[in-house]
Amino acid sequence: MTPNPSPTPLDVFVHTGPAEWWQILAALGPLAVLLGALLAAFIGWNTLRQRTVADEKALAQKREADSRAEWWRRAQWAFEAAMDENEEKQDVGLAVLELLNTSNLAGPEEAEIIAEAWKRPLQNGEATLDLLPPLPDNGVTDDPEDGEQ
Repeated sequence: MTPNPSPTPLDVFVHTGPAEWWQILAALGPLAVLLGALLAAFIGWNTLRQRTVADEKALAQKREADSRAEWWRRAQWAFEAAMDENEEKQDVGLAVLELLNTSNLAGPEEAEIIAEAWKRPLQNGEATLDLLPPLPDNGVTDDPEDGEQ
């Protein structure tokens, strides 16, 4: 006899026990890969952000150092000009020192240096005045009542 298919389908159920641990672990594999990729992306993003911040700070520090170096180059020129024999050059040097003293690049130490640099030309000016012959008396006094007599 030849087997004939049954007119109604048969449902076959295979009864198994609970899933093994390795089956559960294998089912979570794609989730672990996704979490690993997200963790790697987060670490990469943080590294990039940290490098960007560090580069910005280094650039700002270099810019300030370059500005301070240029400030000192100008200050050296002004110091030399303030000590020059030419009075016009002295005036320009002192004016530049005054301007450099107001710069935000001049810290407290630089302000003290500029204050000391001011003293010598001013003392030289006072010494020059002391060397001049005294002016003749023109008969004018400080007291207005003395002049009426």
